[in-house]
Amino acid sequence: VSISSFCFSIKFFCSQLNPDVNVFQRKFVNEVRRCEEMDRKLRFVEKEIKKVGIPMVDTGENPEVPFPRDMIDLEATFEKLENELKEINTNQEALKKNFLELTELKHILHRTQQFFDEMEDPNLLEESSALMEGSEGGRGAPLRLGFVAGVISRERIPTFERMLWRVCRGNVFLRKAEIEDPLEDPTTGDQVHKSVFIIFFQGDQLKNRVKKICEGFRASLYPCPETPQERKEMLAGVNSRIDDLQMVLNQTEDHRQRVLQAASKTIRVWFIKVRKMKAIYHTLNLCNIDVTQKCLIAEVWCPVSDLDSIQFALRRGTERSGSTVPSILNRMQTKQTPPTFNKTNKFTSGFQNIVDAYGIGNYREINPAPYTIITFPFLFAVMFGDMGHGLLMLCAALYLVLRESRILAQKIDNEMFNMVFAGRYIILLMGVFSVYTGLIYNDCFSKSLNMFGSGWSVRPIFTTLKENTVLQLDPAVPGVFNGPYPLGIDPVWNIATNKLTFLNSFKMKMSVILGVIHMLFGVSLSLFNHLYFKKPLNIFLGFIPEIVFMFSLFGYLVLLVFYKWTAYDAFTSKDAPSLLIHFINMCLFNYNDPTNKPLYRGQMGIQILLVLIALACVPCMLIVKTMVLRRQHLWKKHLGTQKFGGVRVGNGPTEDEAGIMDHDQLSQHSEEGDELPRLSEVFDFGDVAVHQAIHTIEYCLGCISNTASYLRLWALSLAHAQLSEVLWSMVMHLGLSSRSGGGFFGLSIIFAAFAMLTVAILLIMEGLSAFLHALRLHWVEFQNKFYTGQGFKFVPFSFESILEGRFDE
Repeated sequence: VSISSFCFSIKFFCSQLNPDVNVFQRKFVNEVRRCEEMDRKLRFVEKEIKKVGIPMVDTGENPEVPFPRDMIDLEATFEKLENELKEINTNQEALKKNFLELTELKHILHRTQQFFDEMEDPNLLEESSALMEGSEGGRGAPLRLGFVAGVISRERIPTFERMLWRVCRGNVFLRKAEIEDPLEDPTTGDQVHKSVFIIFFQGDQLKNRVKKICEGFRASLYPCPETPQERKEMLAGVNSRIDDLQMVLNQTEDHRQRVLQAASKTIRVWFIKVRKMKAIYHTLNLCNIDVTQKCLIAEVWCPVSDLDSIQFALRRGTERSGSTVPSILNRMQTKQTPPTFNKTNKFTSGFQNIVDAYGIGNYREINPAPYTIITFPFLFAVMFGDMGHGLLMLCAALYLVLRESRILAQKIDNEMFNMVFAGRYIILLMGVFSVYTGLIYNDCFSKSLNMFGSGWSVRPIFTTLKENTVLQLDPAVPGVFNGPYPLGIDPVWNIATNKLTFLNSFKMKMSVILGVIHMLFGVSLSLFNHLYFKKPLNIFLGFIPEIVFMFSLFGYLVLLVFYKWTAYDAFTSKDAPSLLIHFINMCLFNYNDPTNKPLYRGQMGIQILLVLIALACVPCMLIVKTMVLRRQHLWKKHLGTQKFGGVRVGNGPTEDEAGIMDHDQLSQHSEEGDELPRLSEVFDFGDVAVHQAIHTIEYCLGCISNTASYLRLWALSLAHAQLSEVLWSMVMHLGLSSRSGGGFFGLSIIFAAFAMLTVAILLIMEGLSAFLHALRLHWVEFQNKFYTGQGFKFVPFSFESILEGRFDE
């Protein structure tokens, strides 16, 4: 797609025109800060809404960008909402903290009364008295004990006990009891399990130690009266305060819920407005300001086809803003390399993503995606050829295609499903082509379909069938072979013992034919790149030697395959020579092999000529092209214009013209990455020679390795067919072989297992394998013949991508 650079006063996406200006000194930095502050407040509100589990309403509304004067109203609304929520949260946290303290005090008073009731037991009283007497060395009568009561986290109790015992040397008496119901932490909102404890001690020294230990373990101490009557009165007052506080908490929570419910209805619209404003101000910061400080100048890339729509949008923006000065849109000339833009739709976007994953094409470089739409699913289907499996894949893709609007509305977050859904049209075409190649292979769940009647006729006598388990069908015998099957492979091959041998030969030759055609097509596409970029040297010393080299060797091999298929019939096929041996002998100039007869007259002379032509193409690419490049450089630098006494002599370019030509050539070469090394301003013959040698060796050896790589079409096709056949014979055949009355129920279970294994292994695993191999054939064997893929993508300003969180600041 042709892209143009243009300039106008106000815009929505531009390149950086003031890179030297500090980001804090730009025109609209304050507006960006205000938008960021509003976005922060909205994120705070969103966090509060998610915390309470209120669903945020998404009506699909896409509001327009607010006017600058509306920013003040939005700021006031968000400020009021944030302050209200913060005030509610602060009050609620204080109330919850007070409620927690009262709840803990209630449990302390209740449990403390139980402790004192237990202490009135004579046995326990005697034990504690003895303990205290022992601690004082047995002097005098038992003294009055002091105590402290509090609450501590349940998991800290063991460590708390050990610390008390060691620090106080066993001179304290600890009683504890767990609080059954968990308590809510007012700060985090988590449920915490706690325990009530009471510690008896004697003396102020132990009291201070106990309090310091409680403080270190973050235990909460509460005042507890000594008499039962005071404890009872205090418990009644605490219960009354808890009831009142619970009522206040409920009212506060209801008010908070109402505020968040109201905010949840419009928060999505607020987010859209704020992020649109932020994106626009960020883009305006990229613009340059003219000398009058009243006009913004922007330089942007845009498709030429969209110039009219952009002009219309500018006029509409001018009218709606009430401006009296119209926006000016001018096309400008630039020497910068434009970004690459390939217009896609929902059908072609998946195939374009496959190409872009390899590399973004250079500007105006030929795009492989249109050809990939056909070649990719076809090569996949060659490896996946099965009518039944292809039909299942086709039905799954049709479901995604027909229900795409509903699925898009659901906004599913599953990454794996979204990846499959994005490639639904790729899967659709893969299913269609798989049904076609399955029809050619006559393979449906490893079984053949006799749609047109077999071309073989077997009418032996009954005794012959009884005495021979295997019959050999000879097409040379009259009445046995009635002609070829109308479409695809004859179904009789499905029961033949040499089925695998026949399919091996057929699919191997088919893979070589398809591979050579695919690579020749890729080399042919490079011609259009050379013609567009006006590089005749690449055509005569690049494209022509490459196409001649490949066709002389591998194109000739394909012609031999077709010749052998047509030259030999049922009577002479036994004497047909091996094409592989022929091709090896051709490259080695070995024509004295008595075991391999020639295919046609004059074969030796033609093959010697083709090999010599192929060998002659190598120095053309390796040496001649390098020398021509060197000759051009010398002509521009040394054989051009010379000056004698200030008079210009010669027909060559001037020094300035030669410098311009060098710069143009360097930019052209850097786009394609061919003759001159990148980022090189001086012609280096050694670098150019090494680069050209690498390219030539890579191409010549790649023709061999790439042709062999296409044999994966044969290998994966046979592997898929054999897996399907094994699954049928080892699973489905068990259910079909049963003749008993319960065989129906057994068949139901076996069919379920067969269906599950078919989907899991043959559709998903084998499908992914064939997909990856087809991807490799396009990236390595096809695209490297003509596609450089070293450009950068045209990423236009889009509110959709910004709202999805992909806006890069």
